[in-house]
Amino acid sequence: MNKKALYGLLLAVLLPLIGYFLLKRSTDGAVVMPRHYIPDSVMATTVNGKESVDTAWHTIPDFTFTNQLGNQVSLHDLDDRIIVANFFFTHCPTICPPMTRKMKALQDGIKSNEMVGTREANFIHFLSFSIDPERDSVRALKKWADRFQVNPQNWWLLTGDRQKIYDLSIKDMKLLAQYGGPTDSNFLHTDLFVLIDKNKKIRGYYHALDSMALSRLSEDIVLLALEKDKNKKSFLSGKLELLAVVFAIAAVAVILLVIILKKENKKL
Repeated sequence: MNKKALYGLLLAVLLPLIGYFLLKRSTDGAVVMPRHYIPDSVMATTVNGKESVDTAWHTIPDFTFTNQLGNQVSLHDLDDRIIVANFFFTHCPTICPPMTRKMKALQDGIKSNEMVGTREANFIHFLSFSIDPERDSVRALKKWADRFQVNPQNWWLLTGDRQKIYDLSIKDMKLLAQYGGPTDSNFLHTDLFVLIDKNKKIRGYYHALDSMALSRLSEDIVLLALEKDKNKKSFLSGKLELLAVVFAIAAVAVILLVIILKKENKKL
């Protein structure tokens, strides 16, 4: 075996091993994924003297409301999509118009972001729930949508049963919402955008009128788009360490083989 062939063989064996450890080192702790919110239960277990905590995070339940096109839509329609949600009403004289403009800018920015691999932004959906559904009819929502040039392909303005909407806000998303009466325009609601992952878990709250918060939201959307689904294990899931060991053993075997061949050549 000549030197070039030997070096080529060593590189073929060692490079994947070195690449694995460099990649692992560069990624461990380098990227901080958006955290989870609202635990349903926390269970502590001890295995071989080591204590671990398993948290069951709250899942947004399915719902059915009517969007600005008059279509009945549900959360189930958005399976495998990231969601950004907020609460508003069309008679709002204060924060709702600028909130809608911010979400529109976010929608446009995500659509043209090539980092996530698609210009259609079909991995994300925006939801705006009306907290004044009695007055926010389909016609009113459509008028609001036209005013702000809302794209219904991935942004729904929703109306429906008021109690269900308020339960969704208060109980499931832990957001402020207070009914102001049929003629009161001063409804109390939050200015927060809520980030929900593909598994319908809350992963962040962001003040809509804070440019720094919205910048962080944009980054977190990209991170969630790249996040691996733990419920869908890949073929190599949990096997990278084993592969690294196999490569290491193979490298040692090649080196030993080369040494043996050299000794045999000397004898000849």
